[in-house]
Amino acid sequence: MTTDKLPTLGFLGGGKMATALIQGILRADLTDASNVFVGEPLPEARDALAKATGVRVLSDNAEVVRQCRVIVLAVKPQVMDAVLSEIAPLVNANHLVISVAAGITLKQMEAVLGSGVRLVRVMPNTPCLVGCGASCYALGSRATAADGEVVRKLLGAVGTVHEVPESLLDAVTGLSGSGPAFVAVVIEALADAGVRVGLPRPLALSLAIQTVLGTAQLLRQSGQHPAQLKDDVASPGGTTIAGLHALEKRGLRAALMDAVEAATNRAAELGRR
Repeated sequence: MTTDKLPTLGFLGGGKMATALIQGILRADLTDASNVFVGEPLPEARDALAKATGVRVLSDNAEVVRQCRVIVLAVKPQVMDAVLSEIAPLVNANHLVISVAAGITLKQMEAVLGSGVRLVRVMPNTPCLVGCGASCYALGSRATAADGEVVRKLLGAVGTVHEVPESLLDAVTGLSGSGPAFVAVVIEALADAGVRVGLPRPLALSLAIQTVLGTAQLLRQSGQHPAQLKDDVASPGGTTIAGLHALEKRGLRAALMDAVEAATNRAAELGRR
């Protein structure tokens, strides 16, 4: 599993995240469409995925497991137990099983699949859909360094990727997993503010989106600390420092910190169910 190409890949679930990962690895030429199998119960979803990607889309999860060496569990957490029970008799030491389901721990999966299974737990986020994801993964006790390389290739095709201890994945969920929703609220609020002070709605939204995108890109490329960029923009007695004062009065920092903490705590609750 150390070659340039990925081994045969099987996705159980053909939703948005699976589609994003499949499209990413195909764009990166990490495998051929003929080496990717997807198990998807809904006929309309099967047809749409096959048309969009050219991969082999089946109605039978068991057949996907039999055909593939790497299995990506891309199903909702609510149905994970049923899917694990279905594939447990078929999974063996030749398989690498990767889960992208939030809140499902390695221990919970091992309880169904067996402690000898090579498992990796992954937390991607929705910007994977446009190749700008931020993903983290944790290796199970039986997973190898080569398995980690497979995961890095898979996730690296749709954004950045970091290995972390599993104990940090709830925090990752709270920050980068839920974070796109928090950023979307900030963008919406900026656009609403633009409308309030007289800008047409389409222009206000375009400016808000590009401002957030450009600021993130500037920080990434420059390596500058956000506080330094803030200070560079805020000239003495100017417009920006007046706005920053209003944000501090309204508690924006504390609200965002509380949001990440609340999402982290909820992820931990899901893992204890």
